[in-house]
Amino acid sequence: MRLSKLLFALALLASLIGCGNPVPQEKAAYVGEWQQTTMYLLITQDGSVRYKRLEGSVSTSVEGPLKGFVGDNFEVGIGPMATTFVVSKPPYQDGDQWKMVVDEVELVKTAN
Repeated sequence: MRLSKLLFALALLASLIGCGNPVPQEKAAYVGEWQQTTMYLLITQDGSVRYKRLEGSVSTSVEGPLKGFVGDNFEVGIGPMATTFVVSKPPYQDGDQWKMVVDEVELVKTAN
């Protein structure tokens, strides 16, 4: 009996980890793959986020579900274990490129 409860709890946790909040229609411009030499950000329509940043010899990465948007910023994670990405310039078009400034880094959209 204990094993079945443990397996159920693990299955529930795995399903929660994979479930982010979908990106709301008014934030659809955020969806896509964004890059700069030292930073990569992928936001999918279904609410999955993947982030990697290299600063000197330190690499930081985050992968998790989208919790939601607070203004232009967005939160990624589960419960109290969440990271806020500060967006000082939301997605905008510059010539034929889409750009966005996240955590003080200007990113260019490379794919939807």
